[in-house]
Amino acid sequence: MKTAFALGLSLVCSHLMAEGKTPAFRAQTIDDKIEIGYGLAIADVDGDGKPDILLADKKQFVWYQNPTWTKHVIAENLTEHDNVCIAARDIDGDGKCEIAVGAEWNPGDTVNSGAVFYLIPPADRTQKWEAVKLPAEPTTHRMKWVRHGNKEDGKPRYDLVVVPLHGRANKNGEGAGVKVLAYEMPKDPHAEWKTEVVSDSMHMTHNFAVVDDMSRSDTLIYLGGKEGLGVYGSTSGTAGWHGSSYVDHATLNPPLKGVGEVRRWLTPGSNSWATVEPMHGNMLVFYRPSGEGKLARAVLDDTLEDGHALACGDLLDLGRDQIVVGWRAMQKKDAKVGIKMFIPDPKAEKWASLLIDDNTMSCEDLVLADLNGDGKLDIIASGRRTKNVMIYWNETK
Repeated sequence: MKTAFALGLSLVCSHLMAEGKTPAFRAQTIDDKIEIGYGLAIADVDGDGKPDILLADKKQFVWYQNPTWTKHVIAENLTEHDNVCIAARDIDGDGKCEIAVGAEWNPGDTVNSGAVFYLIPPADRTQKWEAVKLPAEPTTHRMKWVRHGNKEDGKPRYDLVVVPLHGRANKNGEGAGVKVLAYEMPKDPHAEWKTEVVSDSMHMTHNFAVVDDMSRSDTLIYLGGKEGLGVYGSTSGTAGWHGSSYVDHATLNPPLKGVGEVRRWLTPGSNSWATVEPMHGNMLVFYRPSGEGKLARAVLDDTLEDGHALACGDLLDLGRDQIVVGWRAMQKKDAKVGIKMFIPDPKAEKWASLLIDDNTMSCEDLVLADLNGDGKLDIIASGRRTKNVMIYWNETK
């Protein structure tokens, strides 16, 4: 693997030179006093047209206001146990995001843990928001606002999809499946939210990716878990969610122990995926179609210490995505932490790695967004042991 990877490095670097690209990223710390930094989101909170950074920290949900990165507390101390996730998206088209959050994080309790809240903003969004508690499955872990067809007026409908870590009363990843729920917001958010089961067949799920095809009102959810990678679809005009197995890791040789992180990878004419395997794992893996409905699997890196963050995007303006992965080394605390970027050649057959952060970011989560409107995706990350939120400004020439 090391020899092949070295060949890939020189090959891709020559392509970058031919394409006139010199990757460059400048790190800026915007907060060095967080407690854990469980999850990040990017959305316009105040309606000024600039994307802001939102963070689920141990006891606070906060947002950092673009461009000064002033920190505002949205809500705090909602439950006895930790916060764990946040979802932010403008779902009604008014230019300001709606926010939902997950808390009561206690993964060892698969019966009574887990909480979901919808947050109602005050007139001044820099002040505290009202928290409306919704019914929740135990071990609430990840959430996103997801396109689910259209409303009666023809406008896009967005549901809150919430993914727990375990199924109810699940022990050691066995027992009931994880019940992934989609919440439909009523006109009055204080009223009852209807829920729909997206999936309940997988065990020990960890993270998920959402693909919206706005041209066809289709949505796909790719869910990583113990059994591998599951795909669930919703199409406007049809009822409910439909699902099927996408990658069953028990069929691989040797069998793998599931998927932790998953993100879609795009290049013209290809629909591929990147994963971190297994959960909190050491491998960055790339999947691509290989014909006859099958996927080819390539391990790009097997040296991650507790891989926990993943994103795909064209940061270098190559016309094909790069993969950004972060690791936190929670189990081996003397190991280095950081963030790497993996850059493919035009055929995605050879890959080069670029170290974005060398041991200053114990990466719990990361996202990509163009924060300053220069047309380039920047990297935003939160660090668990390093207790920081950082922007890696994309200054690629």
